[in-house]
Amino acid sequence: MRISLTEFVTLDGVSQGPGSPDEDTSDGFTAGGWLVPHMDATFVQRASDWLDLADGLLFGRRTYEAFARDWPAITDPADPFAGRMNTLPKYVVSNTLSEGSWHPTTVLTGDPAQAVAELRARPGRELQIHGSARLGDALLAAGLVDTLRLVVAPTVLRTGRRLLTGPGAPSGLRLVHHEATPNGLLLLEYETTGQAPLGTYEGVAAFT
Repeated sequence: MRISLTEFVTLDGVSQGPGSPDEDTSDGFTAGGWLVPHMDATFVQRASDWLDLADGLLFGRRTYEAFARDWPAITDPADPFAGRMNTLPKYVVSNTLSEGSWHPTTVLTGDPAQAVAELRARPGRELQIHGSARLGDALLAAGLVDTLRLVVAPTVLRTGRRLLTGPGAPSGLRLVHHEATPNGLLLLEYETTGQAPLGTYEGVAAFT
């Protein structure tokens, strides 16, 4: 099973609180809801297409608790995501939770990388991480993420928690799809390629 990581991010790398002003106010963050003005039908369709690939959802504890609170309350059959979000198997990495409230949920205890590696070895399509930026960052650094999908908003916040700032070796990526939506969101899909290559620029002749 492939591990995919989907993150919403501003042009200056902030991933905190994309959905509403009160989604995540930790550390005094007051600029939440920055993705919402740019959402459009193209974005919703692509996000739905991505979710179609999921055989399960993977979360860190904080994101899991927020999603477990909010998604079960969405019962509109016309919602493009709620039915699948609520019925897909959920896995939450936590050494503090004993059980999950958003069924069906499996709590993964112990070493996160080992637990996720065991899931990754199972047959299937994708185990998807949505949000859970710190978990996703750690798994990317551990070489356990196969696909990275970024939704980049045309916004500069200059404040907030930034994406992919944890320790670890540089990660190489290969762009496999890109698209701009009518409202200016940039949808980028990458495959991981191992450690990022480095080089030295030696002038135009090096490219001929």
